Amino acid sequence: METIEYNGVRLHRWSCGPSTFLARPELGARLMNWNLEMADGSIRDVIHWPDDADYDRFPKVRGGNPILFPFSARTFNEGKIGEWKDPKGVVRPMPVHGFARDGQFEMVAADETGFTAELKPNAAAAEAYPFNYRFTVRYVFEATSFKVFLQLDNLGDEAIQWSAGHHFYFTLPWHEGQQRSDYRFEIPAKKCFTHEPDGSLKPAPRGWNKDKSFGNPANCDQIYTALKGDTAVFGPNSGDEDIAVRILNDSDTRSPWNAFVIWTEAADSPFYCVEPWMGPPNAPEHKKGLHTVPAGASARFGVEVGMQV
Repeated sequence: METIEYNGVRLHRWSCGPSTFLARPELGARLMNWNLEMADGSIRDVIHWPDDADYDRFPKVRGGNPILFPFSARTFNEGKIGEWKDPKGVVRPMPVHGFARDGQFEMVAADETGFTAELKPNAAAAEAYPFNYRFTVRYVFEATSFKVFLQLDNLGDEAIQWSAGHHFYFTLPWHEGQQRSDYRFEIPAKKCFTHEPDGSLKPAPRGWNKDKSFGNPANCDQIYTALKGDTAVFGPNSGDEDIAVRILNDSDTRSPWNAFVIWTEAADSPFYCVEPWMGPPNAPEHKKGLHTVPAGASARFGVEVGMQV
């Protein structure tokens, strides 16, 4: 590991074989970029980070892996966005994707293989999620892959709920001259939903499992769940250079209601997100993919991202 200064910001860089990982653990525990030196000497960005990123608005940058905690996406209470009802029935505020992605973290461990960062909740986080807990993010970097573990330790005397996730921004397309339509995805799901304006889950139109092209705009922001397997695979239509995103089976939060979401911002965005979540959005209200950590217990959500060989 080495520490570097860029645009007046301290960043951390890891080199593992052909891979280089760039992160800012202290702000959002954000993995920013993963690039890979290919056999021909070229460099391929796997995890996208924009060259013109605004470091003064770091949490808003479209790149890297924003951490979604304690809940992924939007939460609602009786149709009102930005709220959730805790286990005691108290209605509390909750930002979209939670508060970890722009939260302050302390890097509590680091070595040549990765880092662990612990969230330091501020007053707004305490209002939204007023529990006695410890939330940590641990990255383990390898030559052509990495693992990331979200862990929630319940330090209090009451059960707490969560449904966290990841927002990986993958460079796509990654070959010059290609388009999104040259890439496809495979997600082992039995159900597919869209997220409605009132927070409910609406089943996707019939035939959702037929067209699995990134070139089809209708596939953007789809929620794939009731999983039959643990791995989403995507890449060129040829089947070469596939990337696999795997929900680790030894996670305490492994369940059929784990979900994968695919999303991009615009037709010309240089990325497409493939996001593993503990459950669909608005889990506190509809309860699908909502996980409970008993008093004094811990739970972990583990994911592996790698080149499929």
